[in-house]
Amino acid sequence: MTASSAHSGVSPVSRLADLFAGLGRQGRGALAPFVTAGDPDMDTTLAVLEAIDRAGASLCELGVPYSDPIADGPVIQSSYTRSLAGGFTLERLFDLSAVATRRVRMPILAMASYSLIFRRGIDRFVADAAAAGLSGFVVPDLPIEESDQLDAACRTAGLALVRLVTPTTPPDRAEAIARKSTGFLYCVSVAGVTGARSDLPPGLIERVRWLRTKTDVPILVGFGISTPEQARAVAAVADGVIVGSALVRHLAEAAHEPRESLLRGLEAYVGDLAAATVR
Repeated sequence: MTASSAHSGVSPVSRLADLFAGLGRQGRGALAPFVTAGDPDMDTTLAVLEAIDRAGASLCELGVPYSDPIADGPVIQSSYTRSLAGGFTLERLFDLSAVATRRVRMPILAMASYSLIFRRGIDRFVADAAAAGLSGFVVPDLPIEESDQLDAACRTAGLALVRLVTPTTPPDRAEAIARKSTGFLYCVSVAGVTGARSDLPPGLIERVRWLRTKTDVPILVGFGISTPEQARAVAAVADGVIVGSALVRHLAEAAHEPRESLLRGLEAYVGDLAAATVR
């Protein structure tokens, strides 16, 4: 897969399916780091995306800063605040994505509030994302009952629309969400907001196994995963792991360092997480 394949005519959904199939043949789970767009600036975000791609990230969630995030803990909220203060706009997001998706091999999906998508116009947002080479969206605040229009636009464009299931989602609703998700299904490991935690929650493995009987798309687990040990435990039962707050905190704590040093530390951290997904 070449860095330019995001623009090669292969649909992003098909590209994601090929990615997960390839990882399965290699006996490894996917590693999906979360990166906030524009924290602290767009040039740094581009360098970070290139660094985590080199380090072995399978795909990336690119967080779209929003003034009133729904499910994000203080670490990611702070990164959104820094990005917005630095002049983040959706135009900059799409400009960044157009460059990044030509330079990296991993697919990039935008994690965005539905209010941002709706305000810009669903068709326009999807068209802009497709033109920028993005592979789809993770929309944490989009109820399944209100998702038909975005779902149709994404399917027409060949983009993934990743749905989320939480520990408090009733089984019948979780099954309906799992059936509608494209690209992959995001299994939230814990109730509450994002943030690194020391232990995996009880019942997670059983929930992943149950969800696997309800959908054919890969299942990735996120919220609270921060160590290689946790990534290894999740990758043993799920198709991949999503790491967000721990990585964002790493970047914030290293912000005073020269960029080369920051990127070396980031590559080492992501490389350790990627190695832990080997089954």
